[in-house]
Amino acid sequence: MNGYTDLSLFQEKLGYQFKDDTYLNIALTHSSFANEGKKGDICNERQEFLGDAVLELAISRYLYFELPEVDEGKLTRIRAALVREETLCRAAKRIGLGGAIRLSVGEERSGGRNKASILADVMEAVFAAVYLDGGFECAVKVVRDVLGEELNPKT
Repeated sequence: MNGYTDLSLFQEKLGYQFKDDTYLNIALTHSSFANEGKKGDICNERQEFLGDAVLELAISRYLYFELPEVDEGKLTRIRAALVREETLCRAAKRIGLGGAIRLSVGEERSGGRNKASILADVMEAVFAAVYLDGGFECAVKVVRDVLGEELNPKT
């Protein structure tokens, strides 16, 4: 069951208000819920795929402009640290993403709301949802806001 009865609080924490919440609902639907739920529930796996690319491009662009003196090899290492599971999991926890995920009863019982892999995957799906709803510039802003504490390019 969804931890939020109303997704407006989550959207506030995310820093983005969806025009079409269909994208958000898909992003928040774990495959376990879609498989056990009523017919027609769509899981977030395809959006996760897209969100991974949105995230990587948003971070690449950010680093390219913020660190003009840094060579390609170091930029690649910095980006890899920013897009990894642990970083996305910390960001997801800061915005309370776990409480918004739609999980199966079994996944809920096994602590799915706090699993790093689930949080990171859903975070990517949310980035795709923002991209699909508002375009790339909106997605870039959300990525920067959500990863704000992680974006310290001088390290």
